[in-house]
Amino acid sequence: MWALVVLCALGTALIRGVGPAATGDRALPAPVVRVVVLLSAALLAALVVTTALADGDRLAVGADTAGVAVAGLLLWRRAPVLLAVLAAVVVTAGLRAAGVP
Repeated sequence: MWALVVLCALGTALIRGVGPAATGDRALPAPVVRVVVLLSAALLAALVVTTALADGDRLAVGADTAGVAVAGLLLWRRAPVLLAVLAAVVVTAGLRAAGVP
């Protein structure tokens, strides 16, 4: 198990080091920079969707999915993050108290 963790850490360090070593002091082209900037948002969105819809090895929609949807809607409407998180907690807790899995 620990060998796998160390191997993954070394692989990550190697992958992260390839970029600066390959580019040196040169700046990346503008189209590449635009794509790289968007990658973190896309990865975060994929993680949120996977977490909200995954239940073990199958897709499931439940109380937590409704909470994430409410938070996403509030954030889309420019609500403060704390308000969105609290609304997600209240919606999720309320639905679970009502018996929604």
